[in-house]
Amino acid sequence: MDFTPTEEQSALRELAGEIFGDLSTHERLSAAGTRTDPGLWKAICAAGLPAAVEETGLLGLVLALEEQGRTTAQVPFAVSCVYGVLALSAHGSAEQRERLLPALRDGTAVVAGAFPDRGGVRATADGQLSGVVPVVPWLRDATHVLVPDVDRALWLIRLGAPGAEVAPVETTAPWSAGRLTLAGARGERVGGDGSGPGTDADADAYEDVLATARTAFAGLQTGVCAGSLARAVEHTTTREQFGRPLSTNQGVLLRAADAYMDIEAIRVTSYEAAWRRDEGLAFRTHALTAAWWASEAGRRVVHTGQHLHGGLGADLEHPVHRHFLWGRQLDAYLGCGAELLEELGELIAFEQHDERYDEEGVA
Repeated sequence: MDFTPTEEQSALRELAGEIFGDLSTHERLSAAGTRTDPGLWKAICAAGLPAAVEETGLLGLVLALEEQGRTTAQVPFAVSCVYGVLALSAHGSAEQRERLLPALRDGTAVVAGAFPDRGGVRATADGQLSGVVPVVPWLRDATHVLVPDVDRALWLIRLGAPGAEVAPVETTAPWSAGRLTLAGARGERVGGDGSGPGTDADADAYEDVLATARTAFAGLQTGVCAGSLARAVEHTTTREQFGRPLSTNQGVLLRAADAYMDIEAIRVTSYEAAWRRDEGLAFRTHALTAAWWASEAGRRVVHTGQHLHGGLGADLEHPVHRHFLWGRQLDAYLGCGAELLEELGELIAFEQHDERYDEEGVA
């Protein structure tokens, strides 16, 4: 395994860091409130970041999302790249890629994702979908939404079309989320083998998109946590108590060191999962591992960042509070640790069973 970024991936990370660092400031975030920053999104798309993800792969996206997380930039970069650019590149038809990818590259189209599947949407044979998805991140910014049905077939629905309604939902972090209600909305299939929903090809496409999303959001959590710790380090090294910096206290040092190790665990597991996908290797278990670290360790880190700020950490207007909100929202979106471990255990057992069957010819 070699996680060393390519020249193109490094350039994407540097460009993303420059744009997010320059434009996602405390003042702009305060002015945006719970809304997306349209000026920042325009700048990101003008610089070609969504388009570059096609060339740099999931690892390139993870590196760029780290930079977004450091500044908690309020743009639908993660969802549109995962559920739009990467999903269509991997599973869309040639006609779908030709028709839809140009608008996703320049940001005039945004795809949200109703993932993971909770069994709330059913589809008819002719592609009419009905059901409710309570929370979809960045749905209010989206032009399309990628929806799995109960058979885990993937459907792309254009928002604003008959039968597709969006109601605002406020989440812990300002993700412009919405409640998706489908009442006979017509969708177009993405992936599958054309033989109808519920096939192995449908399941494979669904699992690939879900694992890609988990890896990408784990990368976003890496940046959120790194930004939180950086703020805590700056605060504890400049603020004095009893004539010396707070950072000289052993308790502070230990909490910061533990947070650093947690961040590195999230980072390396998300890098490995992304690298494996880009190399065409199996990565579902690795994506679940990254999601577990991002959920469990991410929650610890953002609590530490807020705690090390002392009384300032309780100020809702302080920048570190945004990292706390984003960290907790990512924890909830990725799934609780016990749930992820249960799924990981079942997947490992299933894969081992398949390997034994292939090697020994026994069930």
